[in-house]
Amino acid sequence: MSHRLLPRAVLAALLVAFILPPAARAQASPALKTRNVVLIVSDGLRWQEVFTGADPLLLNEKNGGIWEKEAQLKREFWRADVNERRKALFPFLWNTVAAHGQMFGNQTKGSVARVTNGLAFSYPGYNEMLTGHADARVNSNEFGPNPNVSVFEWLDGLPEFHGRVSVYATWATFKDIFNVERSHLPLQVGWDPPFHGQLTPRQELLNELYRTTTRLDDEDVYNAFQQIPLLDSFADHQPRLLFVGYGETDNWGHAGRYDLVLHSAHVFDHFVEQLWDTLQRLPAYRDQTTFIITTDHGRGSGPVQWKEHGVEEKGSENIWIAVMGPDTATLGERTHTAEVHQAQIAATVAALLGEDYRQAVPAAAAPIAAVLPAR
Repeated sequence: MSHRLLPRAVLAALLVAFILPPAARAQASPALKTRNVVLIVSDGLRWQEVFTGADPLLLNEKNGGIWEKEAQLKREFWRADVNERRKALFPFLWNTVAAHGQMFGNQTKGSVARVTNGLAFSYPGYNEMLTGHADARVNSNEFGPNPNVSVFEWLDGLPEFHGRVSVYATWATFKDIFNVERSHLPLQVGWDPPFHGQLTPRQELLNELYRTTTRLDDEDVYNAFQQIPLLDSFADHQPRLLFVGYGETDNWGHAGRYDLVLHSAHVFDHFVEQLWDTLQRLPAYRDQTTFIITTDHGRGSGPVQWKEHGVEEKGSENIWIAVMGPDTATLGERTHTAEVHQAQIAATVAALLGEDYRQAVPAAAAPIAAVLPAR
């Protein structure tokens, strides 16, 4: 090592890293404005729709399986200009999230976001997203209780966050993904009626709809049914970490109904806006909440492959990630960026709350630096 005097900046960094106690090092880091994080997922929603809007190849009965009149569907979602087309489908994502945050995954502009689990379907994707790393053992949606500790369970184990973590998801399998028997996290998932005890007429009606509605999927409740108890919940409980999982975009894709994929994607965008507006009206969340919005996997492309995903459907590993909050620089749609991965989401969630998840789980991927305050 050279014996020349080190620059003051280097000396300061060494002091922070090696001399100051942990509490002082934390104070030396940039102060975070984020107090709450909401991780939102629309299952199986392709990056192609997010960044380029409705797919012209699928706006018909032959390829898209649509029941709606083609002209009507095009009036709703088709625009010749790609920027206007994607805004027609996702007005909140493009007019608010992109305008005040960052969006990764537009492969036409050199931004790649992908999964690393090699399987590109739901349980492996959610495990990767929530634990920070892929696990070869998790190779089925029927895998059972997750042996891995999620960042949600880990944060709930810290005194500052204990009892301040919640999960709302349409898919019942999240009971296994979050290993509720071990984690004891409060989950409202699947077709479990959401309200208990002495109920208002409104709550009784929703419970009755949960019990009596004909189901497209026995394990996946409709997005709209979940949205009501989710928004109502903040009157009684205001978590600092919240997971919200919507499933319809994947279900309608598998059903081969591209018209309903578009409608459910559009309503998903509206539901995210509703959630954002609801939280911004509450003092505990206003100007101190970060949204991370993403999907668990991509899908194939073309006239048939768009319906499915997995290792046999090329492109299913490609996803998208959006982040908006008080600590995330307003850089909008990212272009020509370094590749980002689904596995980075777990550590990003923790970092935005001032915690280092990788200290507890060294296998976890590093957080996405671009959405964190500069050090």
